[in-house]
Amino acid sequence: MQEATSPFDDLPGDLMIWVLIVSELLVFGAGLAAFLAVRFTDPAGFAEAQDHLHRSAAGINTIVLVTSGWLAALGAQATEAGRIRRARTCLAAAAALGLVFLAVKWVEYADNAAQGIGVETHPFFTFYYLITGFHAAHVAAGVVVLILVAARAQPREVEAGAAFWHMVDLVWVLVFPVIYLLR
Repeated sequence: MQEATSPFDDLPGDLMIWVLIVSELLVFGAGLAAFLAVRFTDPAGFAEAQDHLHRSAAGINTIVLVTSGWLAALGAQATEAGRIRRARTCLAAAAALGLVFLAVKWVEYADNAAQGIGVETHPFFTFYYLITGFHAAHVAAGVVVLILVAARAQPREVEAGAAFWHMVDLVWVLVFPVIYLLR
C-alpha cells in the first residue's frame, strides 16, 4: 500500500520553518503597509526625512544580502551533493556577508545618531528604525542559523536555514525600495 503524501512533503526543510517564514513575511508586510499609509498623510515630510538616509550604503547592503543568499543556495546544493567542505565554506561566507550587512547598517545608524536623528525625529524615522532594526535582528539571527547548520551540514537542516536566510533577503529586497527609494 502506498503511503499518503502531503503537498508539504516537498518543502525544503520542515513545515514549521515555513510557518515561521510566512508569519515573519506577514509582520514585515504589515509594517511596510503601515509605513506607506502614514507616508500618504505626509509625503513631503517623508521625502525630506528620506533625504537623510544613505541610499548608496543601502544599495551596497542589497548586493551583499543577495550575494549571501546565492552562497546559501550553493551551500544547500553542496550539502545535497555530499560536498560538506564546500557547503560549510559557502554557508560560512553567507554568514560573513550577513555580518558585513550588519556593519554597514551600524555605520548608517551611527551617522544618523551623530546628526541627531532618532525614532522621535519624524514618523518616517520611527518606521525606519522599527522596520530596519527588526530586519537587522533577523539578519543577526540568520547569521547564527547559518553557522549552526553549517556545523552539522545535514541536508534538511541546511535547507531550512537557507530558506530562512532567503526570507531575510526577500524582506530586504522589499524594504530597500519602499524605505530608501520610493518618493
